[in-house]
Amino acid sequence: MENASTMNNDFFSNMDTSVNPLEDFYSFSCGRWLARNPVPPDKSRWGAFNELMETNMNRLREILEDCDRHASYGDIKTKMLGNFYRSAMDTGIIERARFQPISEYLSDLDSVQSHEAFRKVVTKLQRVGFTPFFRVFTSNDYRNSSVYSLYIYQGGLSLPDRDYYLKETFSEIRKYYSEHLSRMFSLLGVRKDIAESSAVSILEIETQIAKNSRSRVELREAGRNYNPVEFSKLDKMFPHLGLAEHLRGLQVPEIEFAVIGQPEYFEFLSGFLSESPLEDLKLYLKWQVLHSTSPFLFSEVEQENFDMFARKLLGQKSQEPRWKKAVDIIDSTIGEMLGEKFVERYFTNEARERMAVMVDDIKSVFLERLKKVRWMGDKTRERAIGKFERFRTKIGHPEKFRDYTGLQIEPDDILGNIIRAHEFEMKRQMSRAGQKVNRDEWLMTPPTVNAYFSPNDNEIVFPAGILQPPFFDLNADDAINYGAIGAVISHEITHGYDDQGRRFDENGNLSDWWSPDDEARFRKLADEVVKLYSSAEVLPGFHVNGELTLGENIADIGGVSIAFDALNRRLQMDPSLNKTIKGFTAQQRFFISFAQIWRCNSLESTTKMLLTVDTHSPDMIRATLPVYNHREFWECFQSYFENKAKMDADRNFIEIW
Repeated sequence: MENASTMNNDFFSNMDTSVNPLEDFYSFSCGRWLARNPVPPDKSRWGAFNELMETNMNRLREILEDCDRHASYGDIKTKMLGNFYRSAMDTGIIERARFQPISEYLSDLDSVQSHEAFRKVVTKLQRVGFTPFFRVFTSNDYRNSSVYSLYIYQGGLSLPDRDYYLKETFSEIRKYYSEHLSRMFSLLGVRKDIAESSAVSILEIETQIAKNSRSRVELREAGRNYNPVEFSKLDKMFPHLGLAEHLRGLQVPEIEFAVIGQPEYFEFLSGFLSESPLEDLKLYLKWQVLHSTSPFLFSEVEQENFDMFARKLLGQKSQEPRWKKAVDIIDSTIGEMLGEKFVERYFTNEARERMAVMVDDIKSVFLERLKKVRWMGDKTRERAIGKFERFRTKIGHPEKFRDYTGLQIEPDDILGNIIRAHEFEMKRQMSRAGQKVNRDEWLMTPPTVNAYFSPNDNEIVFPAGILQPPFFDLNADDAINYGAIGAVISHEITHGYDDQGRRFDENGNLSDWWSPDDEARFRKLADEVVKLYSSAEVLPGFHVNGELTLGENIADIGGVSIAFDALNRRLQMDPSLNKTIKGFTAQQRFFISFAQIWRCNSLESTTKMLLTVDTHSPDMIRATLPVYNHREFWECFQSYFENKAKMDADRNFIEIW
């Protein structure tokens, strides 16, 4: 038995080995960590992702504080980052400014006397990053992924989801929200009775928007969200929205068509705007401005916003330190500039090379699965392999970081900096409509603790931020790394063939390339996954939404299965790695490592919110159901279970990957 001194001791100390892993694998793998790590007062959940995010936040803070110290004589990037950080940290200026930073937009609305003038204000607001009523953005065209198309999607809600406006479950939240609306308008200087009536009007408008919005399950269906409309026909289809003029106001170049994500929503909105009292619509826009900017205004407004959207909505007890908000703001606005400095300090070629080896290992296993998977016919399989052979992988950071030339960042104007950064990004987005796609672009900043699969680009992407313990550890043995980042890699690859990713072909285009028989067989297996996850009751009366989380659940099941085979292949290639450490075999350590990346404590209100809005299952479910669905798991831990034959007979394994 090998000495485990070279391993991360936290791995074993996180476990509660008094628990039977076949009865409660989550507690077995993570029980002691869960007991030692309650949710901190300034968080609404706390888990492995949060731990690493905290590490990265502290590193980014050091970078930004260095930039602040050297802003007066450093290079342009140092100056911009330093000035941005200083503006976010200088609360004295923010307190003295009161509502002055948004006075221009409020005055614009006060002067509106017609629906035409109202639409112009909507355009102005969207140009600088506000999103009243709907969102406008550019992305790969679903049918021609080599070109950017313009998309117009439903939006306009302040609470996390339409269900918060419509379901009795969230009636108490609606009550708090109405009171919050009233208090915010009172802070703005509105008389109490008018503030209360304003709250009623805004809640009614947002409720109407919610009733006519698609659900999150419906929004997952890529094909339904692709509805190209010729530019010349936009105003005929939606006569009271003035979309053509709106897009010209956003500086969109000449385009043949725009993609309307949810046509029925925009039909509703067109009629709603023409029929609603202008004063109510102006109130709604004022609220949109106030709500969007309140985290960055003076303390009374900031605290009221926190009280509603963190304390009451999520259960969070206290605000994070100011510097964390500053880091978040900068990462979300000029994140690649900040990320470039993060990569220079904290990402190594050794990490990239080790990751590349793991990706190749896992891809080779996945290719074998594609060649053998039983529910896929020969013609579909041939196309699936062709798609896989064109998979791209990005590791760490962009080869060329984004250029922010022309963006003005001042040391004493936090909200102005945020608005100018949003306007800069909006111009970048709009100007590329109809242009060739930049395949080198990243959708996450380098410090991000996450990864993604892009169906339009047919690529998997792993930012430097996640390539650190506990997800990826150069000093850990392969079993732990394959159970952690290995499962993440295979999870992202599997997304290319989940219920939505499979609809995109080898070129990243939305295409019906599966045979009807293959699709029916896949759908049957997918329905079993929906049923399995929907049976999980996370809180009394709150179950996992198996349809909303289907794609992520398929990817989790594939992630465990494929990474496990990749580990076994690695152990066969180098038997010296196949060791028992502290009583646990390499295969057992793999499953424990997988469960441990999902270790997390979450406040009840936050769990309810995530069950409503998140396409991922709760952490406890992610840690267990994919493992329980894996036949080899039971074999690995059979010594803990007295009647293995009965367990095997009773279990129905969904062999989708």
